[in-house]
Amino acid sequence: MSRPPTSTEVAAAILRERILEGSIPPGSRLQQDALAQALGLSRTPLRTAMAELAKDGLLDYSPNRGFTVRSFRLADIRAAFEVRANLEGLACRLAAERGLSEERAAELRRYVEQGDRILGRGRLDPDDLAPYRRMNVEFHEGIMATSGNPWVVEFVRRTHNVPLASDRVFLWDDYEIIRRSHDDHHRILAALLARDGRRAENIMWEHVTYAGELLCADLRRRHRLAPADPAERLSRTTSHRLSREEQDA
Repeated sequence: MSRPPTSTEVAAAILRERILEGSIPPGSRLQQDALAQALGLSRTPLRTAMAELAKDGLLDYSPNRGFTVRSFRLADIRAAFEVRANLEGLACRLAAERGLSEERAAELRRYVEQGDRILGRGRLDPDDLAPYRRMNVEFHEGIMATSGNPWVVEFVRRTHNVPLASDRVFLWDDYEIIRRSHDDHHRILAALLARDGRRAENIMWEHVTYAGELLCADLRRRHRLAPADPAERLSRTTSHRLSREEQDA
């Protein structure tokens, strides 16, 4: 039986989530007294949690200003998605080649079915976003856990410390976008069950890359940023991308 989380772990989880989803914007100075009161915690575990997030690269610390949310450039977010796409693709290949246990296969099927139920009405309501996000995180984490490579899991976790680059964040509520993303989940699961490592890797790479390109394009529009230099785009050699026939197979 797992132990309950400590006050420090609770504080770190809440702060991490709020920073990654953007509700505490980059550059924000964290006021310990106000945060402690809002979270119902004492200052000691809160300060320890902030120190942990600083080690993870989410916060900056200076003696004069205390803890502030680290700022990331669009290029940082793009680079994090590029790493995520390659590592999660590798995790998919490893998981497919190892083979899924009956328990893991049933678990991943259950997540996909949850997504089907959420999207089954042909529309997306505001109350649907949180359960879909949980399902999405659990699906990806289930694959990571099956890869058998703890370093892949660790380095993917580190990419989640770049705000907006985490699979815990959903900034869009467009039904068609999320429907396409969930269709990828179906194809990924089918490739895993078929033990087709190359196909599983390629679909996952496309899945994460598409999310990154979509997010970066949206951020450029919101902040009126110049289009990305072609050399900075999430890209890979054309030969590694799935052909249309492979995607639709």
